Amino acid sequence: MAALGGDGLRLLSVSRPERQPESAALGGPGPGLCCWVSVFSCLSLACSYVGSLYVWKSELPRDHPAVIKRRFTSVLVVSSLSPLCVLLWRELTGIQPGTSLLTLMGFRLEGIFPAALLPLLLTMILFLGPLMQLSMDCPCDLADGIKVVLAPRSWARCLTDMRWLRNQVIAPLTEELVFRACMLPMLAPCTGLGPAVFTCPLFFGVAHFHHIFEQLRFRQSSVGSIFLSAAFQFSYTAVFGAYTAFLFIRTGHLIGPVLCHSFCNYMGFPAVCAALEHPQRRPLLAGYALGVGLFLLLLQPLTDPKLYGSLPLCVLLEQAGDSEAPLCS
Repeated sequence: MAALGGDGLRLLSVSRPERQPESAALGGPGPGLCCWVSVFSCLSLACSYVGSLYVWKSELPRDHPAVIKRRFTSVLVVSSLSPLCVLLWRELTGIQPGTSLLTLMGFRLEGIFPAALLPLLLTMILFLGPLMQLSMDCPCDLADGIKVVLAPRSWARCLTDMRWLRNQVIAPLTEELVFRACMLPMLAPCTGLGPAVFTCPLFFGVAHFHHIFEQLRFRQSSVGSIFLSAAFQFSYTAVFGAYTAFLFIRTGHLIGPVLCHSFCNYMGFPAVCAALEHPQRRPLLAGYALGVGLFLLLLQPLTDPKLYGSLPLCVLLEQAGDSEAPLCS
């Protein structure tokens, strides 16, 4: 969809030169400049989000409740102001989304129930093996586990646990808002939807490199282990970011990526090595394989855009002159 030639990035497809991009039609800057504005806006958002974590000087580690509370404040401020970056991008490029800003960012009621349930169900299917592993290693049975989950006291403890709030609420909500809901609308008219799925997560993955500084500061491991862990985390978060970007585009909602993000934060990276050494490794590995197989089989049907109504990013590309985006159907 996007080509890098002698005159820079070109907006949308080059296979139909007779159609002008919407920005040009509105008298805005040229296609190459539009792409640079989009990339710079996304980079600014990523730097602002990460930078907000370090405006508070403290000698305490990142998991200390006092540090978490301060970071809640700065991250929530940056995240709440992030839509202004999309507004500024719209003014600089001249691209008109054809829908409201909130709708473009995935805040809408049409199709909200399937958008909340189906992506989460799909993600849980992918984690079938880890869920089986968690169930096998849990000392309580299923009935007791359900009682614990539904008990008001359990939720009260969670809501007073700063680490739980960070991992399950604040981080999923703010990261998906900034790195998906704000960045994808700015990148999609430049690169197209497909490349945006893989471009947007790069900002998300790089944003997690700041953990290196904290680990080096508190000498939590050897330098080699820290950088190896950072490389692995970048790869994992980039893949996960591509997945939630795909969900955001295909459903047109923010709620699905947020819930999936929260669930994945709870589950963590699958403990494959532990599964290989588990006393019941055969059924467990079968669960891993079945989960991946069912996920690949159900990925397209459960994210069928027909289940979620009109897709704001597809409307945006139609306004910009591209009506053949494959992810829109």
